[in-house]
Amino acid sequence: MTKDQLSQDQLSHEQAVQQNPLPGHLQAQPVQAAPRPPLQPSMSTVRLHGAHDLRLHHEAVPAHVPGEVFLKVQAVSVCGSDMHYYHEGGIGPAVIRRPMTPGHEFAATVMDGSGLPYGFVDGTLVAVDPAQHCGQCEQCHAGYPNLCPNVHFLGSPGVDGGLAQYISVRPSSLYAVPAGFSPALTALLEPLGVAVHALDITKLRPMSGVVVLGAGPIGLMTMQVAHVCGAAHVRVVEPRAARRAQALALGADSVHEDISEILELTGGRGEDYVLEATTSPDAPEQAAQVARIGGRITLVGIPDGDHFQMSAANARRKALIIKLSRRMGHVYPRAIELVRSGRVNIESIATHHYDMNGAVQAFKDAYDAPDGFLKAVIYPNGQSENTQPNGIPGVLGPTM
Repeated sequence: MTKDQLSQDQLSHEQAVQQNPLPGHLQAQPVQAAPRPPLQPSMSTVRLHGAHDLRLHHEAVPAHVPGEVFLKVQAVSVCGSDMHYYHEGGIGPAVIRRPMTPGHEFAATVMDGSGLPYGFVDGTLVAVDPAQHCGQCEQCHAGYPNLCPNVHFLGSPGVDGGLAQYISVRPSSLYAVPAGFSPALTALLEPLGVAVHALDITKLRPMSGVVVLGAGPIGLMTMQVAHVCGAAHVRVVEPRAARRAQALALGADSVHEDISEILELTGGRGEDYVLEATTSPDAPEQAAQVARIGGRITLVGIPDGDHFQMSAANARRKALIIKLSRRMGHVYPRAIELVRSGRVNIESIATHHYDMNGAVQAFKDAYDAPDGFLKAVIYPNGQSENTQPNGIPGVLGPTM
């Protein structure tokens, strides 16, 4: 796949399915395993009852839904938006009103022959697009499914997500991954898709200067995709030293504690493009300050408290072009190819691993985010073969 192919608009997922019998444009990679015993009558699931109230439940295994694929969840990574639900009990008008199962970044394997009508054999490891769009509204028809007002988004209030042992999902949301992809890596394709979409709407011109604000998981992925899209250099602003070091390790051209360093470096001009990937309400104003006259800003992060600040005078006088990024379009095939081809490194972003009994601790750790922590991955059906126990019950330990 060429750079041009990576950056061009994708065919709709429906067209892709017609051209290839297997959703996701890849041949299924079945996992050879012994026949499983019959399902137990109950399964473990995690439910968020409200702010800082996450509980492990034992519930009935969901029934097979006609027209959907029954999945065994292998890995769930904890997202920054999960932290908003965990800490604030909601994001804007999306408020937890009844206990919900979080988890919209997850990987699973196909079970019980449910995927055969759609080209998925049992044992196929799939990435799951959590956004189930209606396909009928004005936005869907216009090619903006990420803006669908009727979307059912797995792991949001009213729609249970993947932090359970089993789930049933419609086949158009599934993407088979190449052999060699681990469950944790496959789960991380969802946030990588967010980064790809952010660069899509940024419309980056090759050999332009880029600043990324924030070196959390989304910022680190956005930085790498900007390089693939042809940035002359990508500078990362991050107040925490440990995360600045991680950004350098993953390819940042320079790292900075504050935007003042970039303004000094550029003689006050600022940079051509600024991609904001933080939770800070002050970051959009910082983005406007560090963008050059006539520059472009893309706001990717979700601010704490559902509000952000930006000086109108500065943005107006610079005639800044400001875009707000909402989830992603049909980008999974490109995200998969970016990883398969080795053009981005995202697996190292999964730094801490937990089994289902450690799920509550995983959310606490993700909220506290101590030095060295980037992203938690939870394994609802047991320990991944790629992790090693560290002796703490329920916690599988960091990846070094």
